[in-house]
Parts: sequence; C-alpha cells; structure tokens
Amino acid sequence: MNMRSAKMLVWAGEQCAAIRIIGRANFTSSVDFKTLITELRQQGCSYFVLDLAECVLMDSTFLGVLAGFGLKLSNGNGDPGKHGIELFNPSARIIELLDTLGVLHLFKVTEGSVKMTEQAEPRAHTPTSSTKEEATRTCIEAHQTLMDISPANAAKFKDVTQFLAEGLKKPKSG
Repeated sequence: MNMRSAKMLVWAGEQCAAIRIIGRANFTSSVDFKTLITELRQQGCSYFVLDLAECVLMDSTFLGVLAGFGLKLSNGNGDPGKHGIELFNPSARIIELLDTLGVLHLFKVTEGSVKMTEQAEPRAHTPTSSTKEEATRTCIEAHQTLMDISPANAAKFKDVTQFLAEGLKKPKSG
C-alpha cells in the first residue's frame, strides 16, 4: 500500500518557525515531522506556526507526535506564549480529532493568514527516509503520548500499541 507523506514547507527565523503541511499528515510523515521539529528546536526555535490550510487529514500517529511537542512546548497549560505551537486554519475534522483525543488545549488555534513576527527565511526541507523500526517506535511513542495526556484514549490505542511493541520484540529475519 502506497501511503504518501505530507509535504512540508519550512520558513524559520531565530526563535520562530512556520511549517506548511500539505496533504495527509500520517504515520509515514510522522518521523519526518518529529525530526524537523527536533532540529528546529536545537537551532533555537521555540514557537511553531503550522499552516494547515492544505492539510486534509492527520492520523493518530501524527496527532500523537504533534501533541507530544505541544505538551513539551506549552508546559501542558495550552498557553503557547513565546513557546508553543499555533495551528493556522485547521479543518473542522482536524479540530474535532484534537478535541476528541483531549489534546486541543495544547495549541493556539487561529484562522487567517500566517504572519511571522520575525524575519524568516525559507529553508530547504528534504524528507527523511526512516526505517520500519523507527516508524514503529514513533507510532508506539505517539500513541503512548495520547494515552498519557488523556487516559480516555487508552481504550482506543492500548491494543495497537501493544501489538506494535510485540512486533519490535520479534527477531529480525535476514
């Protein structure tokens, strides 16, 4: 099955970065998104603007990775201040998913056009190629994050997380 990753366009300043996510933000793009945000944070960015006007869907793995960063950056209080994640123009479906998973409070949601508060330069972004093991670990971590943030998610994700973890324990054939 060919699952196309979302395309990500990046503009970054010293403390703020804007990322336009185009297409389906799913498990195949989760590792790339996680790597991108981690690298930008290491370079000093602490506020992220995600332009979701062209993001048609986010699956639970991508939502879990996003929620994990939302939790780290907002200290769990949903007030991004100078640190956090702002979601621009998310679809009603994405808002519903974030709300249902109990993580909407971690983000500032804004409608309108993205305006950077500092000079930002476009940055080349080449998607990373991840191994199956790395993608599986990211999937497990994302779902565990969703369960940690909202215990109501345990019923939704406990079995899939356990199944994936057991798959990692199996010896690799080679």
